[in-house]
Amino acid sequence: MPEASVVLDFTLGVLYAMTPILLTAVGEIVAERAGIVNIGLEGIIMLGALAGAMAGEAAGSPWVGLAAGILVGAALGLLHAVLTVYLKGDHIIPGVGVNTLAYGLVPYMIIVYWHSAGQHQVPEYARVPHVAGISPVTIAAIAIAIATWYVLFRTSLGLKLRAVGENPEAADTVGVRVERLQTAAVVYGGMLAGLAGAFMSIDWLSTVTKEIAAGRGFISLALVVFSNWNPLLALGGAALFGFFDTFREWVKVLPGVKGVVPDTLLNTIPYIVTLAAVAGVLHRVRPPSHVGVPYRRE
Repeated sequence: MPEASVVLDFTLGVLYAMTPILLTAVGEIVAERAGIVNIGLEGIIMLGALAGAMAGEAAGSPWVGLAAGILVGAALGLLHAVLTVYLKGDHIIPGVGVNTLAYGLVPYMIIVYWHSAGQHQVPEYARVPHVAGISPVTIAAIAIAIATWYVLFRTSLGLKLRAVGENPEAADTVGVRVERLQTAAVVYGGMLAGLAGAFMSIDWLSTVTKEIAAGRGFISLALVVFSNWNPLLALGGAALFGFFDTFREWVKVLPGVKGVVPDTLLNTIPYIVTLAAVAGVLHRVRPPSHVGVPYRRE
């Protein structure tokens, strides 16, 4: 039935669009629950996408590409942890640096490595194969969100991590290794953002572009607030963004819209909806008490 096919295609579109947002937001939730803010998610997504495509093509395996994206994200997360957790630096400046690096490096590498200006199409052999039309990364993202929620709110490890973000002095007093937990949390967040980038380049979009993240790192930061730092609520928020991201693509080709409404205006739909949703819940959410503040042991 044509109607069933349309619904299926739209649903798959929503799932693919929500995947990178969900992965990145869940990772940042863990980092901020431990008290560390990383606004460099946009850059990590971009560099993860670049590394994923380069490694996947070089090795002839999409799984190597996904691993490369995760490793790049982990390395950038570790760098952020060293600067903020151990050197007690500002939480914002390193993220700005990573974003700036990505904005310059990704377009440069597309030209130098692939000899293409602005965009590179990933070959079929380097793309992640789908199972029954669904990407295994999408399934993994949903599982990761649920598992992360369970660890955060149903295990002693999650209790310690949340305590670090609320009152690191008290956590330190009872023997919690504050710096170690914060570092692990930021690295975990970087890994998921890097995976999100690799998913975009060698799975969902199958291309590398100079603006591949398209603001999704910043939308993920907004989703962290919208979800009240809860991975399960982030799952719902990511689905909302995915719905409107897919909706705007479908609207573009409608006869009454195509050629009448500028694509640039339609492209703002999911972002406006996300910002409106965040604005609507700002008075009801409460961030971790010590988030963004370097912890100095007395």
